[in-house]
Amino acid sequence: MGKYSKPVPKRPLTLSRLNRQTIVIAAVAAVVIVFVVVFVILRASTGKDQAEARLLSGTSATAGVSGGQSDSNGSGLRLCNRTRSRVGVAIGYKENRQWITEGWWNVGRDSCETLVAGTLVSRFYYVYAVDYDHGGVWGGKAVMCTRDKMFTIRGIEDCVARGFERSGFFEVDTGEQKSWTVQLTEPGPPAAADAGAPG
Repeated sequence: MGKYSKPVPKRPLTLSRLNRQTIVIAAVAAVVIVFVVVFVILRASTGKDQAEARLLSGTSATAGVSGGQSDSNGSGLRLCNRTRSRVGVAIGYKENRQWITEGWWNVGRDSCETLVAGTLVSRFYYVYAVDYDHGGVWGGKAVMCTRDKMFTIRGIEDCVARGFERSGFFEVDTGEQKSWTVQLTEPGPPAAADAGAPG
């Protein structure tokens, strides 16, 4: 046509077909990533995985502590004091994804107390016991919050900053039984006792 042809009219600015496809693919990828992240979080937080309700992965036995399934007439978590002393007991457990500690049950010598009434719903419970008469504790490595007077404390983090004490609880593995009894006994000679036993 030559030099004097009509100029090509300018097109309004629009996204090219390639750019639109790129944006659609990126948006779909973002939605998929968000879905996967939400799925993983929900699965981890709502699963009945035993590790979720357990503080310790490997525990050693605490001297002076034994346990077993309660008789067929009993239910819940019971603690029997088979020592010559009065004992104060606190427990820890997980309820609705939150750790709770409660205390104190005063258990006389050669007597038992129910710490959790009804059918047990958790496999793992945690116990901390204090010998009122001779000193010492039955404890372990699971650190939870306590205080000197009766208490129910929600959460196990920042105990001291929240005005509580930090205490080491021992783990009770009920084996998913409906009832369980913990027996506190004299720990034996000091050489046989571990660091968490009365001393």
